[in-house]
Amino acid sequence: MSADTHVSVLLAESVAALAIQPAGILVDATFGRGGHSRAILAALGPQGRLIALDRDPAAIAAGASISDPRFTLVHAPFSELGAVLDRLGVAQVDGVLLDIGVSSPQLNTPERGMSFRFDAPLDMRMDTTQGETAAEFLARASQSEIERVIRDYGEERFAHAIAKALVAARGEHGISGTGQLATLVAQVVRTREPGQHPATRTFQALRIHVNRELEELSLALPRAVSRLAPGGRLAVISFHSLEDGMVKAFLRKESSACLCPPRVPQCICGHSPSLKIITKELIYPTEEEIMLNPRSRSAKMRVAQKL
Repeated sequence: MSADTHVSVLLAESVAALAIQPAGILVDATFGRGGHSRAILAALGPQGRLIALDRDPAAIAAGASISDPRFTLVHAPFSELGAVLDRLGVAQVDGVLLDIGVSSPQLNTPERGMSFRFDAPLDMRMDTTQGETAAEFLARASQSEIERVIRDYGEERFAHAIAKALVAARGEHGISGTGQLATLVAQVVRTREPGQHPATRTFQALRIHVNRELEELSLALPRAVSRLAPGGRLAVISFHSLEDGMVKAFLRKESSACLCPPRVPQCICGHSPSLKIITKELIYPTEEEIMLNPRSRSAKMRVAQKL
């Protein structure tokens, strides 16, 4: 598999979840390498339209291979979905797909600095045209800030010891490479789940922080729902508990008729549900898909419909 190859997760399931109508207007808010977009275009009729977004310049370059008048690709994070639709003159859409997480090309391209499998500059940015790299963050952040990021975003129980070691190491020679970071963390983390590299959680945490992944998701979810037409579908594929927990809480809130605390005997919040949850049970990859694409094993999808 080449560095630029990406296998779309839950491909058939996500297209089915969107309940695509031939003349519908759909949004693929995380284009990646276009697997989901191509499947959506195949399900749309001649009058349909697909708008795709991605913050990664490499994904935008890959999208140039799709020559279809129904297709528009925009370089933007999914938190800017509303602004993108405004620029395109689109008021409402019939479906939004969010496939959250890092793509295989991002992991497999050494210079992106997202994987400890390669010794490369410690970048980790999804949008390489802007923002602070992981190396720059580690060079300027306080020990407490580094500890918070690793603890909260990596769910790492050794966060304090790792942060202390990183601050000590940067004072001597700086931390600029993925191999250097992985080695430093491995020296601190002596125990880990079988088959998991000691630095896995630290790399995840730094990537989430550098790309503001959870902040982006918290902005994208309500903006996507606000642009859905009645009956429109929102499908969200997530890959770790922090993302899925946020999606679950959002869908639960937006599908509830009342948000009052249980101790309040009568509803006073005046909240009206905007969504109906379609997936009472999470949708997971099949065993066959996991065999073909091991990275899909942690994927899960939730689907809701606009009331």
